[in-house]
Amino acid sequence: MLGENSSTDDRGSRLRARPGEAGDRGTSDSSWNDGAQDLPIFDLAVYWRLALKHAVLIIGCFLGALAIGASITLFMTPIYTARTTLQIDREAARVFNSEEVMPRESMIQGEEFFQTQYGLLRSRSLAERVIESLGLASSDEALRSFGAEVPEATGTAAEQAARRRRVALVAIQSNLSVAPVRGSRLVAIGYDNPDPIVAARVANGFAENFIQSNLDRKFESSKYAREFLEERIAQTKDRLESTERQLVAYAANQQIININEPGESRAGDGSTRSLTSNNLVALNGALAEARAARVAAEERWRSARRAPLMTLPEVLQNSSIQRLTEQRALLDAEYQQKLRLYQPDYPEMVRLKAQIDESEAQIAALAANIRRSIQSQYEIALNQERALQGQVNALTGDVLDLRNRSVQYNILQRELDTTRTLYEGLLQRYKEVGVTGGVTTNNISIVDSASPPANPSKPNLLLNLAISAILGLGLGVAAALLIEALDETIASPEDAESKLGLPVLGVTPLLDKGQTTASALADIRSAFSEAYYSLRTSLQFSTPDGTPSSLLVSSARPAEGKSTTAYAIALNLAKVGRRVLLVDGDLRNPSMHRIVGAGSERGMSNLLSGSAALDSLAQPTAQENLSFIPCGPLPPNPAELWGGDRVRQFLAEAREKYDHVVIDGPPVLGFADSPLLAATVGGVVFVTESRGTRRAQARGALRRLRVGRAHLLGIVLTKFNAKSTNYGGYDYAYDYSYGPDSGRDRAGRKAKRS
Repeated sequence: MLGENSSTDDRGSRLRARPGEAGDRGTSDSSWNDGAQDLPIFDLAVYWRLALKHAVLIIGCFLGALAIGASITLFMTPIYTARTTLQIDREAARVFNSEEVMPRESMIQGEEFFQTQYGLLRSRSLAERVIESLGLASSDEALRSFGAEVPEATGTAAEQAARRRRVALVAIQSNLSVAPVRGSRLVAIGYDNPDPIVAARVANGFAENFIQSNLDRKFESSKYAREFLEERIAQTKDRLESTERQLVAYAANQQIININEPGESRAGDGSTRSLTSNNLVALNGALAEARAARVAAEERWRSARRAPLMTLPEVLQNSSIQRLTEQRALLDAEYQQKLRLYQPDYPEMVRLKAQIDESEAQIAALAANIRRSIQSQYEIALNQERALQGQVNALTGDVLDLRNRSVQYNILQRELDTTRTLYEGLLQRYKEVGVTGGVTTNNISIVDSASPPANPSKPNLLLNLAISAILGLGLGVAAALLIEALDETIASPEDAESKLGLPVLGVTPLLDKGQTTASALADIRSAFSEAYYSLRTSLQFSTPDGTPSSLLVSSARPAEGKSTTAYAIALNLAKVGRRVLLVDGDLRNPSMHRIVGAGSERGMSNLLSGSAALDSLAQPTAQENLSFIPCGPLPPNPAELWGGDRVRQFLAEAREKYDHVVIDGPPVLGFADSPLLAATVGGVVFVTESRGTRRAQARGALRRLRVGRAHLLGIVLTKFNAKSTNYGGYDYAYDYSYGPDSGRDRAGRKAKRS
């Protein structure tokens, strides 16, 4: 693996200062995930960087769309648009006093009215009228004049004419436009055609035929109303005559005679009044009067029978009794005067006494007659009441019987009245329709007739270029987003952090062609070496206690640069005076002995199997303070060796002699070695190749490490091509070299970014 590339960013201070990385997050990668949740969901800077990343694609789509739009526009046939302006007034065509043949349009229904008119302008029937009136389907030249293909001359003449009309109809409707003028009653009828004269002719033809069709509809509606009323009048007349005959026949059969007063048609209950009913009403009134007279006479007789005779008002008010009373009073006075002179038996006194008795007898006789007269009046009134009551009772039965027989009569009478009213109303409406049927009012007028346009309306170069530009930008952005969404690789530190949820400890640049990792690491001023210096700094801040005493360097798959990274970490720790033990832990495909330049006859496989001790296996290297243990013979089952207790014993023994143990572990995917080994070390550095490792692979590997309770310190992104990655003016051209050339390069890149 000597040819693998690996390095880190000298952004040690940046890594420590960026939120959520090793210096701020502590030792747990879960805190990094928690901090990632606080990031804004919609970040404009992210999309801006994506746009700059795919700028070539977006600009290419933009320019390509512009070129295609311009080419199509230049090769398009010029189209002329002629417009006719109509005024459509809201109408209410009244043909009756209170009714209308066509519905009255209210302010609320006005929008529906205008939408109906616009629909009529676009209707197939109007287009057929225009074709017929202008003769657009009569000849091949006429069909070609408005862009229609001439159908083949096959079949009968009627079939050919029908095909021509269909072709003309499709062509004329596809080029028609109806544009209402907002806030007014105006509507513009436009027609597109390569020939301006044909366009103006067809537009005017639509306007004229629309007005004529509107008048035809009004005439047809009035004609329909007349025909409808004539039919209904005839039906109603027959029904009226039939009902009258039924009513007369039923009245004659049931002997129902109705008498109405002048000006009175029917009784309040809706039925006519019969002769028996009139008699009953009259007798009932007479009975009431007789009953009142009888009650009065009975009261007078009761008083006359109980009271003294001479105290009756009728007696006291009688003139004869009053005259006799006065005469008796005179005789009585004369008798009393002469009684002083004569004896009662004196003839004169006897005569006066006889006259007084005669007067009293006459008075008594008259009073008795008056009493008998009162009694006679009472008896007469009583007899009269009884007679009237008998007659009323008799007529009541007759009326009830008549009412039972008049039910069907009243039904026929009401039907007759209803039919007569309907008949009279239909006659009145028929007269009104006859008067107004010839009135041809029109609510549609032509404001401006179409004239042949001087300039074409299509194609519009600026509009087409604008649409092409928008479509090109949209296509480019969509393609960029699609590529980004389908891109499963991890290309940049931001991708590693956002897709894997771990901080980036370092980024190693992609080496130039022909440059080896050994030469790059040997040059202490190279960007490759400086990247690993920065990684060493990041590891010092990865835990509260600094760089872990035992480190595992692993990756998701082979050839991602983990061996180079492990060697560079051990080398840089040794350079600062740390005692470091570098271990080749890949017991399946070891390569660290080639990087270090040591033999691999005996190594970790011997130590883990218990056949060798640590001191006998550790080999010194060219770097002071750096020792190395190779892989040794390849064991048949490396996972069993890493799962034993010898690993923990080895790490405990190594901590007593070394400050740090750096283990180059095997890949995670496909093997159980790394998860077993990760559970025993103090920290794990996960190596990912830029644009080489897919997100699913890296996530699967990290998931397996987390299941093994590994302490993930962060990610090292290897083989990063800084020249091809530029987001929003902030590039990753990690230039750790020094000297005049390097300064000029950095100045040139800075000027390019500005």
